[in-house]
Amino acid sequence: MKKFKRIYAAMLAVVMLLSITAGSVYAEGTSKDKGEVSILFSHDLHSHLDVTYTNGGESGGFGKIETCIEEAKKENPATFLLDAGDFSMGTLYQTIYETHAAELVMLGRLGYDATTFGNHEFDYRAEGVANMLDSARKTAEEDTSLKLPAFVSANIDWSKNTDEDDKKIKDALDRYGSTPYTVIEREGVRIGVFGVMGRDSEACAPESGLEFEDIIETSKNVVKELQKEEVDMIVCLSHSGTWEKKEDSEDELLAEAVPEIDVIVSGHTHTTIEKPIVYDHTYVVSSGCYGVNLGQINLVPDDDGRWKIKDYIIQPLDEKVETDEKVTDELAVYKKAVEETYLSHFGYTFDQVLAYSPFDFTSIDEFAVEHREDTLGSLISDSYIYAVEQAEGDAYENVDFAVVASGVVRESFEEGNITVSDVFNVSSLGIGADRIPGYPLVSVYLTGKELRIAAELDASVSPIMTTAQLYPSGMVWTFNPHRMLLNKVTEVSMITDVDRNTGKGTKKEIEDDKLYRVVSGLYAAQMLGAVEDTSYGILSLTPKDKDGNPIENYEEHIIHNTATGEEVKEWSALASYLESFEKNEDGISQIPDRYEKPEGRKIVEDSKNIVDLVKNPNKYFFAIIGIVLFIIAILTLIIVLIVKLIRKRHKRK
Repeated sequence: MKKFKRIYAAMLAVVMLLSITAGSVYAEGTSKDKGEVSILFSHDLHSHLDVTYTNGGESGGFGKIETCIEEAKKENPATFLLDAGDFSMGTLYQTIYETHAAELVMLGRLGYDATTFGNHEFDYRAEGVANMLDSARKTAEEDTSLKLPAFVSANIDWSKNTDEDDKKIKDALDRYGSTPYTVIEREGVRIGVFGVMGRDSEACAPESGLEFEDIIETSKNVVKELQKEEVDMIVCLSHSGTWEKKEDSEDELLAEAVPEIDVIVSGHTHTTIEKPIVYDHTYVVSSGCYGVNLGQINLVPDDDGRWKIKDYIIQPLDEKVETDEKVTDELAVYKKAVEETYLSHFGYTFDQVLAYSPFDFTSIDEFAVEHREDTLGSLISDSYIYAVEQAEGDAYENVDFAVVASGVVRESFEEGNITVSDVFNVSSLGIGADRIPGYPLVSVYLTGKELRIAAELDASVSPIMTTAQLYPSGMVWTFNPHRMLLNKVTEVSMITDVDRNTGKGTKKEIEDDKLYRVVSGLYAAQMLGAVEDTSYGILSLTPKDKDGNPIENYEEHIIHNTATGEEVKEWSALASYLESFEKNEDGISQIPDRYEKPEGRKIVEDSKNIVDLVKNPNKYFFAIIGIVLFIIAILTLIIVLIVKLIRKRHKRK
């Protein structure tokens, strides 16, 4: 009997030991017995579905992405394909965003497992994103072989987003089958995937009308739900971005705050992360924009139940990568739809050559990086004045000043032929009141005093907000970057009677109280109108109508072609201007040499001489000096009082 008890006790001890061991293994995670996992990822594709051709050769395109996907799947069946948003807006394919949802449908045809919102998905407003989701869903219903990617969006609190436009988006997401997260299983590996959109991305989506929740708190909550699902890996598709400063780098802060996330695919900032940013067991990855690369991270189980990197690859989609012909055929259908439904409004075709450039303009990677005049900006702003002249004909009223903001310039031109598609890519953003893609030009009036403020905004704000840099036509200013904030501009003048071939004109003084006609794109005009509010009244700049009344609805001041009644779009203004130049020996309009070098529209006076730093002071100079002197006086008073108090205490002792 005693022997039996001893055997029973020993068996019980073994059972208990096994239970403890099993519990320990489960607590560590479920990945230890799994194999290698491959995650292919993209973000910020911006409608770049087709191969692009530059002096550096061909690059990008969904046909090349498809080739890489098939190769990766052959090497490892446990391959997952994910996108972190901004898959739309950037090429002519976006013009059929609402009717064909070409971008989302093609993600499905390539086998993407999941995607999420980027700020540009909202460019065509609530109605646009709802129509896009419905169009994609209907295409999948008609073509049962098509499986659309899961659309995951976790940080929209629908109890707070309740107006009619919000309801349009929510209902369309519900019809699509969107959820905060999804669980994808392949080769025995269960991956939980969820999507979020950060605060900077939200700020860049004013047309969304939605309020997004904090990505860190949202992620903590979603992670708890995914842990209940017993997933092997957690991946966050975050359209929030990484920045140079840690305090601004939202996805790095997310990785640090929510360590349970295994991989963060970071979109929004168009970053190419050559080596993953690592926080403990969390990897932050990015592959760059426009589909010129495809990212891949291969992970294997770690001893502690998490995952570790085996390989990390940023695959360039250059001429060495073959283009899948089936994808090319599918894109040809969309290209035809673009020509029939959109370009027909303007009398153009997709690949029509408009002009020839004998030189390279500043590449888009370097555009607006430095605060200076740029010939691409000059070309665009000049095109606005030309287009208004053509559109208004005999009814034309003189445009004194045209301006383009760097934030709306999306591409550049290289030496060689420039096509309709190339021009659209430069000014591809937005939609007009006519619901036709492309921001329209608007006409407003500013006083001479306000034009000086606009120049000062460019000089003072642009260095810290590169998307706000202004490129003028009809006005020039001189500034010293070393001068006091809001007091950097030392001279502002109008330029009239400009010769198109030389760019030279007559310099005239600006009259502070006179109203001047200003033309810009709709978005830039709205931003000018927001200056007073965003500066808390420090800067007063109020766009007006020709009678001097403040403008409340900018869409009422859109410029239309007097003959056709159609809106004049930013991109079509540039297209018509390019066509207007003298023809070369091949019969193609050629961009004049004047645009090869700066013309002195923004003059940098780089001086630290004390005289140059204080000459021509404006009212902001005296206001800031007054504030500084007031602070110094207060500090001096405090110091005097402290000294007196110390002396009194010494006397008492």
